[in-house]
Amino acid sequence: MPSLGGWEIVILVVVVLLLFGAKKLPDMARSVGQSARIFKGEMKGMKKDGEEEKPAAQAPPAPLPPVQAQETPTAKVEQPEPRQ
Repeated sequence: MPSLGGWEIVILVVVVLLLFGAKKLPDMARSVGQSARIFKGEMKGMKKDGEEEKPAAQAPPAPLPPVQAQETPTAKVEQPEPRQ
């Protein structure tokens, strides 16, 4: 793929000047710059959000404390005598 040389860039600038006029170019350049700045800020925000979610998802759960065996009191259950 051929790259743009010096003459091609000069021709493009002249065509843009003819199409849009010299008065509108600063406003267009300003709005393109603002759009690029907003886009860059949003990309940083999305990257920061992604980094905040990763550690929470990757962190292993805290180990549970060891369970100690406890004796449970047993109750005597009286069984009824069989009927005859």
